Amino acid sequence: MQEIAAYLTQPTFWLAVLQVIWINILLSGDNAVVIALACRGLPPRERLWGMVIGAGFASVLLIVFTGVVSVMMTLPYLKIVGALLLLWIAIKLLIPEDEHGDAKEPEAAENLWRAVRIVVVADIVMSLDNVIAVAAVAQGRYVLLAIGLAVSIPMVIAGSAIILALLERFPILVWGGAGILGWVAGDIFSSDPAVLRLFGDVSQEHFALAARIVGVIVVVGAGYWLRQVRRIAESEV
Repeated sequence: MQEIAAYLTQPTFWLAVLQVIWINILLSGDNAVVIALACRGLPPRERLWGMVIGAGFASVLLIVFTGVVSVMMTLPYLKIVGALLLLWIAIKLLIPEDEHGDAKEPEAAENLWRAVRIVVVADIVMSLDNVIAVAAVAQGRYVLLAIGLAVSIPMVIAGSAIILALLERFPILVWGGAGILGWVAGDIFSSDPAVLRLFGDVSQEHFALAARIVGVIVVVGAGYWLRQVRRIAESEV
């Protein structure tokens, strides 16, 4: 407790808190997109809970991961798995859960926790790089990290609410949001140590750009194809 009290009285501590908040806001644009996409199918009453619980869980896990992420980031194939997982999440977000008019609607709670699971998993995958920047400022001071993230969570949720409102007004933006996740997945894939060794002779900048573009194409293409398959299957019922 004395150490915590000492931290709270130091100007450098609060400067570091502001740095954590600023870094988290700058790096959380894609997190706000996935929160909005995951929660857009919830009833209005459940959306706020989905955004708050999802962002909260993800931030708690971010704090936990800070202690081990520097080791995890050096493991080969970890980012490849994360990129593939994020691609799948992005594609799933493009496919309506249930388009049968006579189908029984899932319970609101089930929808809520499904959205929370999507937000948490996607945020973890996308925050692997973000953690490095935040951890560099925190330097093991978990109180600083907790305060910084606690303050920035409402800002991320506010950004998600704005994006959600835009998605409702302009549904075509759903494809743009999913494309952003595909772009991020390509970026994560291109920075995996195993991939860097395999394509070491290729310009990293050009390879990363190609991987991002492929990520967008895979998400949008697979999402469109699966929607068409579902529409044909439903028309035959």
